Amino acid sequence: MRPMLATRGTRIPEGPQWRHEVKWDGMRVLADLSDRRVPRVRLTSRTDKDVTVSFPELHALPGADVLLDGEVVALAEGRPSFSALAERMHVGRADRAARLSRITPVTFLVFDVMRLDGRDLSPEPLWRRREILEELGLAGVAWQVPATYEDGQMLWRATAEQRLEGIVSKRLASRYEFGVRSPHWLKFPRRRRESYVVGGWRPETGSATRLGALLVGTPTAGGLRFRGRVGSGIAGRAAVGLQEALAPLASSTNPFADEVPRPDALGTHWVEPRLVVDVEALGPSARDRLRQPSYRGMRPDLTPEDLDTEEER
Repeated sequence: MRPMLATRGTRIPEGPQWRHEVKWDGMRVLADLSDRRVPRVRLTSRTDKDVTVSFPELHALPGADVLLDGEVVALAEGRPSFSALAERMHVGRADRAARLSRITPVTFLVFDVMRLDGRDLSPEPLWRRREILEELGLAGVAWQVPATYEDGQMLWRATAEQRLEGIVSKRLASRYEFGVRSPHWLKFPRRRRESYVVGGWRPETGSATRLGALLVGTPTAGGLRFRGRVGSGIAGRAAVGLQEALAPLASSTNPFADEVPRPDALGTHWVEPRLVVDVEALGPSARDRLRQPSYRGMRPDLTPEDLDTEEER
């Protein structure tokens, strides 16, 4: 079961048929609470991967027989930070997850409900689902229901002042369509952070073995298209984690469909194009390469097939 996704918008819609929400800088999660004698919550990522172990502070979500959609965020200096969340996303051991939950706690920001007490709510319009969601009383240390707003332009300005990720505009009449990228949900991100697939890595200057940079690309119908080399933001634990994730993907074949410039290809260790990472950049250059890219973290919740190639252009 995969969540409904938003389409990138070009103009913030106006009118009473729309509501607007903050676009949170976190990890999309579905929370399925079973109605049993011993209530249990199952948390799944955008790719339907079970991430329940990763977030123990969400195991005590209140309610029974309910399916919720929302964003898991971690705070740094009072604002959601994907970098702060990155270390929590791929943890598979309960003891380590419990320790990290005390160091970097997360909050589940719930914005939709698709089932309640055995009743399928996905055909209901968004305005009705929001009414039901707000009646559930989800307000705790680790979960809450953020507000929605009628004025999208006002929210866009407010999120700029607070240095937040952007906004999402949703049509009030929209039903919930699992796994669909819908034109009835529009996202307006402020930062140019996108997801890319790793096709190779280069050693750190002065070392033959330590990872210093990634070669990343965008999946297209014609294969993986080279978008540039990313070295900024890769150091310390980030470099070690990347090297561990890429080691089993080692390959003797260049996975890029187009030509990789010699200065980038020289000394590169090729890998199977399966690992997805987030990169921030100043946009594309005239040659469609990333300008001043900076590594932001691995995305174990995504696969190359999940990337919206139109967005990555």
